[in-house]
Amino acid sequence: MNEIVIETEYVTLGQFLKMTDVISSGGQAKWYLAENEILVNDEVENRRGRKLRHSDIIDVPEVGRFILKDPFIEE
Repeated sequence: MNEIVIETEYVTLGQFLKMTDVISSGGQAKWYLAENEILVNDEVENRRGRKLRHSDIIDVPEVGRFILKDPFIEE
């Protein structure tokens, strides 16, 4: 599982897809989510504005599985 460190309270699913180079621009998020089944904490998610917080697990088909980490908390 890949760890993604975010220093903010949350990122949106659209921002996350751009951060992980799944899409090249924020405008592609709506299209990508309509065409692909993304899982957030084992539930299908298609809202690009979904707020992802620390410890959320995101599965992106054919890309990987990611967990969001807080850089200030050691687990």
